[in-house]
Amino acid sequence: MEDSSTPRCTTGDVMRTLRLVIALSLLATLSTPAFAQNAGGGAGKAKVKVYDFSGDTIEGDLIKPEGTTVDAIDFAKHSSLIRIRKDFIAEILKSAEDL
Repeated sequence: MEDSSTPRCTTGDVMRTLRLVIALSLLATLSTPAFAQNAGGGAGKAKVKVYDFSGDTIEGDLIKPEGTTVDAIDFAKHSSLIRIRKDFIAEILKSAEDL
């Protein structure tokens, strides 16, 4: 026999507790500040960097592959490996008669 002073956990209590936990976690998640943004907003205040390569001179030789180019060879044409069976319809009719 169960003791009447022991609290019983019902499905309604579990659902109510689950809703409370979800609501509190959602509230905690949405109330945190966005860590990716600056406190002042920072829109339009990004620093611009300019690189000037006009004084750089690049010297060297153009390296190309030596030899001649090889054209692609056409592959040999083979007959199809798929063979159409002529007696297939007769076998289908025979198997249908066996049913």
